[in-house]
Amino acid sequence: MRDAVYRREIRVEMNHCDPAGIVFYPRYIEMASAVTESFFHDILDSSYAAMMAEGRGIPTAALQASYLRPSRLGEMLDWRLWPERLGRSSLALRIEAHGAGEHRFTLEKTVVFAGFPGGPEPWPDPLRQRLAALLPPV
Repeated sequence: MRDAVYRREIRVEMNHCDPAGIVFYPRYIEMASAVTESFFHDILDSSYAAMMAEGRGIPTAALQASYLRPSRLGEMLDWRLWPERLGRSSLALRIEAHGAGEHRFTLEKTVVFAGFPGGPEPWPDPLRQRLAALLPPV
């Protein structure tokens, strides 16, 4: 697999865990959403806050999660993100969490560029160009 386009570390905190100190499964999805938001801000120079101020956003249209190994309170997770496919208004992403040399979690998700309350809109040209440059070679 090619190198991740974006990486971010997140320490597992108590708010991520069940009473046994293991990451509660929907918290992985929340952390993956935070990684997606950081990717748009840090790599694409398109903050969610700026998009929301313009009446636009990037809601999730589909997701497929694979929980491979548990993560525990205090561990540092290395999150990795790859854009995989770019559509007219959609973007398929692969996001993985790794900890202590183990692959812990994978999320494949599709986000859609949308106007509120209107629905899907084509990616703006500058954003589309930045996204296209990050896709794997065909």
